[in-house]
Amino acid sequence: MTTTAPVHPVDEVPPVRQLAAFGLQHVLAMYAGAVAVPLIVGSAMKLSAADLAYLITADLLVCGIATLIQCIGFWRFGVRLPIMQGCTFAAVSPMVLIGTTGGGLPAIYGSVIVAGLAIMLLAPVFGKLLRFFPPLVTGTVILIIGLSLLPVAGNWAAGGVGAADFGEPKNLGLAAFVLLVVVGVQRFAPAFLSRIAVLTGIVVGLAVAVPFGFTDFDGVGDADWLGVSTPFHFGAPTFEFSAIVSMLVVALVTMTETTGDLIAVGEMTDRKVEPRSLADGLRADGLSTVLGGVFNTFPYTAYAQNVGLVGMTRVRSRWVVAAAGGILVLLGLLPKLGAVVAAIPAPVLGGAGLVMFGTVAASGLRTLTQVDFKGNNNLTVVAVSVAVGMLPVGVPTVYEKFPDWFQTVMNSGISAGCLTAIVLNLLFNHLPSKAGSVAPEAAVLAGGGTEETVEKSREEVV
Repeated sequence: MTTTAPVHPVDEVPPVRQLAAFGLQHVLAMYAGAVAVPLIVGSAMKLSAADLAYLITADLLVCGIATLIQCIGFWRFGVRLPIMQGCTFAAVSPMVLIGTTGGGLPAIYGSVIVAGLAIMLLAPVFGKLLRFFPPLVTGTVILIIGLSLLPVAGNWAAGGVGAADFGEPKNLGLAAFVLLVVVGVQRFAPAFLSRIAVLTGIVVGLAVAVPFGFTDFDGVGDADWLGVSTPFHFGAPTFEFSAIVSMLVVALVTMTETTGDLIAVGEMTDRKVEPRSLADGLRADGLSTVLGGVFNTFPYTAYAQNVGLVGMTRVRSRWVVAAAGGILVLLGLLPKLGAVVAAIPAPVLGGAGLVMFGTVAASGLRTLTQVDFKGNNNLTVVAVSVAVGMLPVGVPTVYEKFPDWFQTVMNSGISAGCLTAIVLNLLFNHLPSKAGSVAPEAAVLAGGGTEETVEKSREEVV
């Protein structure tokens, strides 16, 4: 008899019905963030309604293609994990600055293409840095990712930034209702329904929101049935030195963020990310960013929102997220479908987001349980990294007096916290100890590994 090797949960292909439901859940989790970037950039550039609609549909199309590349993969492109791709917020400020200071849209997309090529070239280098991401660093980064996303969910729950009724009790009440539905479904519903608890909460929340006047579907009637994105829609790209430099800084930031997200999903799915697979994932990011420049959209990166969804639902199949990529492609080609999804009110997304983003933070804490905090400085590494990572989240204007390149790096709590964790881990755990001190590892070897031995050695030094 011949036995077939068991299929890893990441490679399992669920039935079509489940694929569609799980995939739609991932789309709804990231849709608001994906649409926000073209709205912000297009509004700052004072684009017409038609051009703004093009930006949104083209962005959704490339989001879908980028997700398919990352999940399914080909040759050395794609990490082949359940990773959702979307446009990065780190590029918003530089793109607006480039577009409004004389370079215009062609200069934006020229710099995006160069940044994508640079990411592909640098991917193997980042892959070799994986040894600097032990559980101490990865757990801290995953914790920061979750904590930095919680204000996003809070803004949605209050009605969405800029909403006239922001903070109204009815908005928070609707978000709380959706939160209760998600938790209730996950606790009491059958196994299949519990895995689509977020989707169920959003659908039930939308059903309640419509009769109470939270949203309307007028925009659906105005949307076109078919929208085709064409290369270089806004003209041939131009390559300006200053624009390229600022976008290269963005590329380094997104590579750092993506590294954290890939490691987080690897932890959640029990398929550890190796140096080669990390390089493949970053290379896919670079290719997607080049496509973004060609189709006049944005740089692309792994979406942390969906990392939480993987951890919460425990659905680890990459084919589920690939199905979500296919749905995004359809939304990019059929603007009317995109308008239906866009009609979901922010409080509904906020209630679901609180669960998902909290799950990311909890996953970081779970990873940190693998770390030894006795007789060493690991607690300091976590404390300072979380503090630095949360600083721009709690005080968004803290770095506004600094140069643009510095703001691009440090205004992202994820990249700021990740860089801090890497540097502090190197400082405390890789550099030689100062003269006269006894390293914790040496104390453990000498005295059987107890904390008492470490303390005794310190007293002898004093």
